[in-house]
Amino acid sequence: MFGWLANAWRVPELRKRVLFTAGILAAYRLGSWVPAPGVDQKALASLFSGGGILTLLNLFSGSALSRFSLFALGIMPYVTASIIVQLLTVVIPTLERLQKEGEAGYAKINQYTRYLTVGLAAAQATGYAFLFKRQQALPNVNAGRLVIIVLTLTAGCVLLMWMGEQITKRGIGNGISLLIFASILAYAPSGITAWINGGTIERLFFPIIAVAVVVAVVFVQEGQRRIPIQYARRQLGNRQTAGGATYMPLRVNMAGVIPVIFAAALMALPPTAAEFVPKWTGFVNRHFQPTSYVYLLLEGCLIIVFTYFYTSVQFNPVDQADNLRKYGGYIPGIRPGPPTAAYLDRVLQRLTLPGALFLATVAVAPSIFINYFGFSQATSRALGGTSVLIVVGVALDTMRQMESQMMMRHYEGFLR
Repeated sequence: MFGWLANAWRVPELRKRVLFTAGILAAYRLGSWVPAPGVDQKALASLFSGGGILTLLNLFSGSALSRFSLFALGIMPYVTASIIVQLLTVVIPTLERLQKEGEAGYAKINQYTRYLTVGLAAAQATGYAFLFKRQQALPNVNAGRLVIIVLTLTAGCVLLMWMGEQITKRGIGNGISLLIFASILAYAPSGITAWINGGTIERLFFPIIAVAVVVAVVFVQEGQRRIPIQYARRQLGNRQTAGGATYMPLRVNMAGVIPVIFAAALMALPPTAAEFVPKWTGFVNRHFQPTSYVYLLLEGCLIIVFTYFYTSVQFNPVDQADNLRKYGGYIPGIRPGPPTAAYLDRVLQRLTLPGALFLATVAVAPSIFINYFGFSQATSRALGGTSVLIVVGVALDTMRQMESQMMMRHYEGFLR
């Protein structure tokens, strides 16, 4: 592990990418401490001390929401906009055609996602402003200051979106996921403090839960089904290329931690809507608290649905079968064309089911265990199943991307 990091640091381009990513993340953490104008920090602290859905939203903002700072909205409006656009791509033919146009089509879809992000961020900032005003956390705030606060928070979310895209382009990749990763890690010290100050059962059993989740995530994230591929001899002009054998790796959890992030973003929508309609507050507080069994059941179902959806977006069996036939490849014992696509689809469905159930179980089961034994809210939020799953999953994906870049430059990575 340390040898791999040392080799990565010796590569000038990778070193620049790592330093650029570290600079962006440092700017993100700095912005989370810059408060919006006219905020009563004591009133805010009392509002977040009671736990609830605001604590979960505060987790994904890296404690910026509890300070009502420049980055109080975090990157979740962009995640929600991405979910909506990807769902609309399935039902709107125009967006589906854009998706098949390659880079130009993806650029237009990303532009639509950015526009939708601005609208969602403005709506969420307005909801937070009115909520905190009702809770006396924004005293003596008139209409002009409310507009300034909404514009400030919306601009902060747009800036975060741009920072995430820059990390993806010029950094080490996974920009949006790395911002969420940094937010959860920023919240971890408070969770560790709550664990240290907790009861005997909490101090004894919580490390066991955390280690078990980490081991399970690594085991499943690295698991893959290798489908053998055989290439026939091909005649290129006067030269004949020899056939060869390789394999197509299909990961057990091809969707990564994206379904967990998507599910968390959607589960935050009802509490956000309740900020605009106060009469919904009672229903939302009863059924959409992160510790309620209704919330956990819905979260688990959404994770399973998004795992299938995102896997279908990432891997198209028909396209894969066409590419194999185009380059003279085939699966031994399977005819090229539609039979190959049907075989790949069948294998993918069998892999996706355990991967989806694993994600849902790891995200939900630790929270149920923590609630049953009465662990503190700070511990369960900062070091619970969802948080550990996102942190470990993003770390593995980032290491995998950096290793592939090192292999392109003929540097030795870490050995599996």
